[in-house]
Amino acid sequence: MTSQMDYHTIRDVFSRFQASEPEPRGELHHTNAYTLVVAVALSAQATDAGVNKATAALFKVADTPQKMLALGEDGLIEHIKTIGLYRQKARNVIKMSRILVEEYAGEVPSSRAALQSLPGVGRKTANVVLNMWFHYPAQAVDTHIFRVGNRTGIAVGKDVLAVERAIEDNVPVEFQQHAHHWLILHGRYICVARKPKCGACIIQDLCPFEEKTT
Repeated sequence: MTSQMDYHTIRDVFSRFQASEPEPRGELHHTNAYTLVVAVALSAQATDAGVNKATAALFKVADTPQKMLALGEDGLIEHIKTIGLYRQKARNVIKMSRILVEEYAGEVPSSRAALQSLPGVGRKTANVVLNMWFHYPAQAVDTHIFRVGNRTGIAVGKDVLAVERAIEDNVPVEFQQHAHHWLILHGRYICVARKPKCGACIIQDLCPFEEKTT
């Protein structure tokens, strides 16, 4: 396993990320906290592009939990049937919407525990919502971030929780708000799994990965 990168190098890494993309954004389309929760829940084992295509029409008719309940499970399925695991996801979204209406007055809660109590919402989804909507510097670790963190030494850990903690512990606080976005975009487009595009990498000289490509 790569050793944990030192403070000064991590600062240089994120300074470059910030200079390259000062305000990184998540790629899932949403209009409010509720549509963000739904979009992230639907994105499990699916691409953001595929989710965006399915939700473009969906969110025009169901952008609140009340409207989603009115649409119903069958109506929801018609919109999201191009997405993997759509039947289970539809059940979860309807259950989630009912809980939001009955227990939270139709509003998306702003604590990780409350978010994770919703059907189909795990820690990663909760952290995305906390970060993107409530502007809390939560770190949503997915496969891209797990790979980049360990490959580069930016955030070393044996599981996603360990990597999440490594980001929180090692990345300077001024970069925490956007850290997971910079890392996920870097992993999605540059530091890819099979053949990383090291020649196009803005942190290549700072990265200790031995099997660099040209």
